[in-house]
Amino acid sequence: MGFVASGVLCCSTQTSIRSNTIGRINQYPSKGVFFLQKVTSFENRELGFKPLLAVSNVAVNQKSSAENQVNDKPRYRWVKIGSDVTEEQQRAILKLPPKMINRCKALMQQIICYSPEKGSVSLLLEAWVKSMKPDRADWLAVLKELDRLNHPMYLEVAELSLLAESFEANIRDYTKIIHGYAKQNRLKEAESVFLSMKSRGFTCDQVTLTALVHMYSKASNLKLAEDTFEEMRLLGVPLDKRSFGSIIMAYVRAGKLGQGEALLKEMEEQETYAGPEVYKALLRAYSMSGDSKGAQRVFDTIQLAGVIPDATICGLLMNAYIMAGQLSETCIAFENMRRVGIKPNDKCITLLLTAYETENKLSKALDVLMDLERDGIVLGREASELLARWFKRLGVVGEVELVLRDYASNCTLLN
Repeated sequence: MGFVASGVLCCSTQTSIRSNTIGRINQYPSKGVFFLQKVTSFENRELGFKPLLAVSNVAVNQKSSAENQVNDKPRYRWVKIGSDVTEEQQRAILKLPPKMINRCKALMQQIICYSPEKGSVSLLLEAWVKSMKPDRADWLAVLKELDRLNHPMYLEVAELSLLAESFEANIRDYTKIIHGYAKQNRLKEAESVFLSMKSRGFTCDQVTLTALVHMYSKASNLKLAEDTFEEMRLLGVPLDKRSFGSIIMAYVRAGKLGQGEALLKEMEEQETYAGPEVYKALLRAYSMSGDSKGAQRVFDTIQLAGVIPDATICGLLMNAYIMAGQLSETCIAFENMRRVGIKPNDKCITLLLTAYETENKLSKALDVLMDLERDGIVLGREASELLARWFKRLGVVGEVELVLRDYASNCTLLN
């Protein structure tokens, strides 16, 4: 049995028989809370209530709680840029592109003058979105300027922009950030962005996976580089030179030159050729290890790929011959370089002089030096120091200096 009193259902907990009296329910309003008095009787039955029953107005409390939550939510303190900025900040603000629209300039100014005390970067961007209503073009303009300035907050802003609906993120946006983190060797952040990309339904493509292979390669993590490259193969699309180049560089860094060279051959079969930097890296690795045969193979591959050898490439081949003790091949490589019109750098000349010094061919070395001088090629520091040590060891510094001076004078008269 119960009563409805002031919108509240009250249930009896005790009963006893009394006289036929009808009691009252006394109601005392007090700020949304109702107090019910103790006793009520109906017919021959008396219902007793606890001494005091308080019923809260739930709707009022919920509204108050919601308002408190809104008020307690952290906000970014968007400050007006005034005279309190530093000279460096002022110069940076003045250098912003004149054609940049005002809402983009407003955000750039806040980023330039940012300090953690004003709030987090995410709150800053949230405040900008709420007040300025940017579109994708605005986001891209800000990111482009941050990238141009090489600003330390660039990647953080770029990553947070992915969460903004107005940014309309696509897979290339994720790839750029992954590549940016990879360049800084920040593997955890790059992998986090990659996992976030996959969780939001974006399908991995060759460009994104290539960025990951490059990242793992730089970090000397060959296993992850290989796994990611195999994932690329499973895409079923022809791999481009960047994809091949990234894994070849991973093998070069790991010292597995044979596997890197095998991939170069695979590329040749597909009529795809790596970039010059990949060939140079593989050639340099063979050169430093004294593997002249490997160096010669890569040197030939470079020419087949249509890359014209320069003094650096020729120098790497010469160094491989020096390391392998093949001094005559070193001289032949130098002569071939000169024959095709490649101007030798100081490293090439030093390697040639090293070969002549080892075989004690001073007269031959002097002939080459005169030829170089006649062609206007001046010895650099490294070659000059080697020559000085050689002459000093022979005890003929003064004599050779006189001969060279006389020879140079004769060449001048003849010309």
